[in-house]
Amino acid sequence: MLFPEAVLREVEFNLANLQVECKIAMMIARSLLPNVLDLLGRRSSVVLLGPRQVGKTTLAIEISQKIESVYLDLEDPADLRKLADPGHYFGQMQGKLIVIDEVQRMPELFPVIRSQIDRNRRAGYRFGQFLLLGSAANDLLQQTSESLAGRVAYRELAPLMLGEVPADQLNRLWTNGGFPEAWLDPEHSLEWRDDFIRTYLERDIPALGIRIPATTLGRFWQMLAHNHGQLFNASQIGGSLGVKGQMASRYLDILLDLMLVRRLPAWHTNVGKRLIKSPKVYIRDSGILHALLGIADNDDLLGHPIAGASWEGMVIEHLIASAPRNTAVSFYRTRAGAEIDLLLSRGNDVWTVEIKRNTAPTLTRGYYHACEDIQPKRKLLIYPGNEQYELKDGTLVSSLESALNAIRAL
Repeated sequence: MLFPEAVLREVEFNLANLQVECKIAMMIARSLLPNVLDLLGRRSSVVLLGPRQVGKTTLAIEISQKIESVYLDLEDPADLRKLADPGHYFGQMQGKLIVIDEVQRMPELFPVIRSQIDRNRRAGYRFGQFLLLGSAANDLLQQTSESLAGRVAYRELAPLMLGEVPADQLNRLWTNGGFPEAWLDPEHSLEWRDDFIRTYLERDIPALGIRIPATTLGRFWQMLAHNHGQLFNASQIGGSLGVKGQMASRYLDILLDLMLVRRLPAWHTNVGKRLIKSPKVYIRDSGILHALLGIADNDDLLGHPIAGASWEGMVIEHLIASAPRNTAVSFYRTRAGAEIDLLLSRGNDVWTVEIKRNTAPTLTRGYYHACEDIQPKRKLLIYPGNEQYELKDGTLVSSLESALNAIRAL
């Protein structure tokens, strides 16, 4: 059977990515691996979320070396043919871990997966039946919550973080970002990130059925980059694009769903103050942020006005990825000027985190006023230095590496 040239190019593209994933698997140990293996030993299925090219397939390759598995890529025509009758195929694979990549592309699979899980349970196979990989969070969460309730655990694979790369490579991680291929090949990192952005706009987003011109969504993405770490004003950004604010909010939802952008909510607990309620928006990977802004290297970055906000965003991503599950995250700002970059909340315990790019950081009066309002359990100030010391008010000044160790014990 002959396939159209476009299909063959697609297969070649996927094969090239798989070869890259294998190379990455040999060079980088992902910290999420033990947790996913543990979940597969206790749960019927695990959903692994993350943007494309973040290393989900790499993780699946490593898992397949430890657990007998079969791998299906829903962008591969040969694998799609195997699923012409998914119930029959899954039944033949009983006792093996079935890995399905880009699973959100076939929502009709989820009822079949549920039936197969229940059938396997009756046959004595309770755990480690399916590992589902996806790059569109909201659709996948909705599909699995409706079909696999009580049968699935969720984890998100973030770009590379400290601990997965050496601490002395922090500036390289900040400049090039944490997508594995952008990290592994510094010489061609910016070229890879530019291609990543173009591929998302021209191929990946349209493949999800989203019909928005690539140039329009690309301009919106760049606007978010220029407003990185700022309050999101849909009407203002929409006006710059020539669309209504409601449409700008829809564009934001698309990038949020693809896990490329973070919307950080404002703290809303009643403290008797007039609080800012609009969210802040960050480009989640600093390397993608810099590519959108045309920043080529660390020297360009240090001289760019975005440097402070970029450092803040990278630190926030590290802290959120390292915080225990069910930790609420937000920022605090009042109309009177009291402000804190990040709040981490578990129950009644609140930690405040202030982030400074300066190696001799100082705190503002607004910070102290905010702490009076919140009465946090612990106060951190994260800066790019290596020393750790405490200020008079009890705020602990810390490197990012030391702060991550503290956050894990939150």
